[in-house]
Parts: sequence; C-alpha cells; structure tokens
Amino acid sequence: MTQDILTHTEAGVMTVTLNRLERKNSITSAMYGAMADALEQARDDAAVRVVVLQGHETIFSAGNDIGDFLNAPPASGPQAPVFRFLHGMADFPKPLLAAVCGPAVGVGTTLLFHCDLVYAGDNAAFSMPFVNLGLCPEAASSLLVPQMFGYHRAAEALLLGEPFMAEAALEAGLVNRVLPPTEANAYANAQARKLAAKPTTSLVETKRLMKKGQRDLVHQQMDHEAESFGRMLREPAAREAFGAFMDKRKPDFSKL
Repeated sequence: MTQDILTHTEAGVMTVTLNRLERKNSITSAMYGAMADALEQARDDAAVRVVVLQGHETIFSAGNDIGDFLNAPPASGPQAPVFRFLHGMADFPKPLLAAVCGPAVGVGTTLLFHCDLVYAGDNAAFSMPFVNLGLCPEAASSLLVPQMFGYHRAAEALLLGEPFMAEAALEAGLVNRVLPPTEANAYANAQARKLAAKPTTSLVETKRLMKKGQRDLVHQQMDHEAESFGRMLREPAAREAFGAFMDKRKPDFSKL
C-alpha cells in the first residue's frame, strides 16, 4: 500500500488517513487503489466495525492530482482504481465517517456524500469546480447534491463551482458538526468508537434500510457521469482548462 494512504485499526475503528501533505493530499490512481483496498478489507473483517476517513488539520484534499490525472487518465470499468473506490464507498455496509479540515476540492467534497457522518473543522472549504475544468460532476454528486441541498443551492455549488465554508455545509446538511481544526479528527474518532460499541448487525441493517432504493440510482448516476466525464475530458474546454492550470494562467473559454 502506498505511504500516501495510512491505515490504523484500533478498538473496532479503522482510520484511513490521506498522507500526502507536500501535494495537498491530491489523490493519485495509486491512492484510489489503496483506499479501495482498505474499504474492502474493512468490509470483510469482522474486527472492523466502523471506518473513519481523515486528512490533516490544514488540508483534507486538493482533489485529483492533475499531473497524475493527465499522464494516466482514469480508466473506465469497475476495476479502475477510482471507480473501485467510489463504488466501494457507495456500497460500504458499515458506518463510514469523515473528518474534514481545510480545503476539500472536487472528489474531496463529493466522496462525503457517501459518508454517514461528517465532522468539519471551522477552516473547511468545500468546492466542486468541475465546470471550471470543462468537466461534469462525478461520484453521483449530480444526483446526491440536489437531493441534499435542494436544486438551487446545488446549482450554485455545481455550476459556479465556488467554495462554501463549514457553516454553509452544516446548514445544507453535509456536515454534522463544526469544530476547531485541531479537534475534528479526534472528535470523529471518538464518535466512531461510540458506534463501534454498538451491535454491528443493528448498525448495518439500519444503514441498509436508510439507503434502500437509492443504491441502484447512485450506481446508474455514477455510470452516466463517468461516460460524460470521459468524453468531456477529450474536448476543447477541458484541454484549455488543464493547459491553463499547467501554465499557471487563467483559462479562456470565450472561443469555445
């Protein structure tokens, strides 16, 4: 497993930590694979009752690593690391928590819609700037964001792609509680331990019933998004956006 993803299991809680601070916890294909492996292990290991996903108190994730993304565009199909991870989150049967501090960009935000409980530092800044990159939403966020936020707030988040802060995420229902950044990871782990002390069968069945009827829709939306995302990645708007990013300039979409 890559050292950019760390796992630790104690008292029934597996903690999965994004550990690439020098690159703002931007996520590579290898990291997606490592997180997918961790979820599969946690799913099948009876000793793991709850999973917590966390970053650092200053940064959760800057989203996809652009260099890795351009050098090796995400493969299609269920065995591609990114899709193994996203489907693994959507299907994870046990409680799944996240602690988020600092920026949570792109997939750093959309993965949270598959978590059961989310705790944020008051420095958290969530953003889904897919349109700004000439792309479309992923991780079934085009389905889940309108469901949670309501259409107009979802349109503001997804069409403008501008950051929104922890208190706005709390109001919208994405976040359960806002805490000082130095306390968020510990608080999420404390909540996880509370859950780990409860009967796993009851937790799993309660989660299954709450999500009943949504699973197929989520997977269908992920597939639709992946098809559009792959096509748009090859189109002029995305090429201009990524070229501008690599050249450290503002993209110009005026002629597209």
